[in-house]
Amino acid sequence: MLKLESINTFYGKAQIIFDLNLEVSAGEVTVLLGRNGAGKTTTFKSIMGIVPVVSGETTFNHTRIDHLPPYKICRSGLGYVPEDRRIFSRLSIMENLEVARQPSRPGLKPWTPERLFELFPNLGEKPGQCGANLSGGEQQMLTIARTLMGNPQLIILDEPSEGLAPVILWELAKTVGKLKEQGVAVLMAEQNLNFAQAVCDRAYIIEQGRIRHASAISDLSRETYEKYLFKGAD
Repeated sequence: MLKLESINTFYGKAQIIFDLNLEVSAGEVTVLLGRNGAGKTTTFKSIMGIVPVVSGETTFNHTRIDHLPPYKICRSGLGYVPEDRRIFSRLSIMENLEVARQPSRPGLKPWTPERLFELFPNLGEKPGQCGANLSGGEQQMLTIARTLMGNPQLIILDEPSEGLAPVILWELAKTVGKLKEQGVAVLMAEQNLNFAQAVCDRAYIIEQGRIRHASAISDLSRETYEKYLFKGAD
């Protein structure tokens, strides 16, 4: 469904991503593991056209998208949940959802506020509440729900577990599982191996902008994970 081939991305004259290759298949949950600063967010911004790709190709559903502006990439069926959430804090939950509404896509049941409130019952209990008054976990739920209102075929989650209490974290894991069941592919950035193992099918490890490991999540050993995510840590 999504394929990155030999992607190179720069910030100014500084190269951040080096010849990166990555794939996400339909109906699959894929994780990009890496330390802070490893290049996870830049990879996602490269996919979404927020940071321009200098060379390489990104294809989505067999159509090249690396030359498109972000709004066209979004309309093609890719949804992006940034690490900093970026909800509309002065708008209500319902207004946040309506802002993101897009037409339905072939083969997928369209997302509606009613369906999303089944997925996120906490939001359904207070649809008129302002985004600024939600907890961190509820804001994360709202960001995912708002992205789903665009009816994406694939949703990109940047560090979705960061800062969440354990009980909310495992609710999020259930949500990712339900998205997979309903035909939405997921690509996420993570540092939490236990969370990744609970929800993912495939794993990549990125270090200093380069993919260092790629395998089924079941084949990723803790030793390999620690080698790249804790190397040089205090």
